[in-house]
Amino acid sequence: MESVVALFSEPAQAKSALQTLEARGFNRDNLGFSINDPVAENDIAQDTGISPEQGAPAGVSGVLRGMGIGILAGLAIALPVWFLIWVFPETRIYSMGGAYTALFGVLGGGGMGGIFGALAGTDHGDYVKLLRQFGIPAADAEAYDAGIRSGHVLVVARSERGSKSDEALNILKRSGAVDLSQVRGSGALASQRGTH
Repeated sequence: MESVVALFSEPAQAKSALQTLEARGFNRDNLGFSINDPVAENDIAQDTGISPEQGAPAGVSGVLRGMGIGILAGLAIALPVWFLIWVFPETRIYSMGGAYTALFGVLGGGGMGGIFGALAGTDHGDYVKLLRQFGIPAADAEAYDAGIRSGHVLVVARSERGSKSDEALNILKRSGAVDLSQVRGSGALASQRGTH
């Protein structure tokens, strides 16, 4: 199966592209889109009847990222308290309490960050991994992911036959797919084919 992906700067353009693809015979099950704005996502889904694409589960990377952010947050809160205890001679007797505060800040921040990282990873998923499964090269998949995070709308059309993929590519281009250079600084077109 071939996948054609494109980025659009406006939800209305993406909605129009999806409606045109469906009118040209693409099955709704073979169409999808992704956007970071939940209100716009709901509007597009209701107006077109097409379900949003969910990224592949983020897995361990989401948990580790959350833990790292949590540990940093715990240190940012606990270390100033410990520093202040050492600055004032009258409070130095509480230095062990400051050390425990830092330790529990790191442990608590890391634990909570890991939990929230896991939850966030399953909600939004990893679009780079998803696009790689569609046959999109890694550098382009990262650029598409950056485009989604910066407010663009990703549209995906899948086809069993190559001729339908060419048609989908032309429809997406005519519908206003943005140039990928606006997202990553190169001259690649923001709509392309991938095989998986």
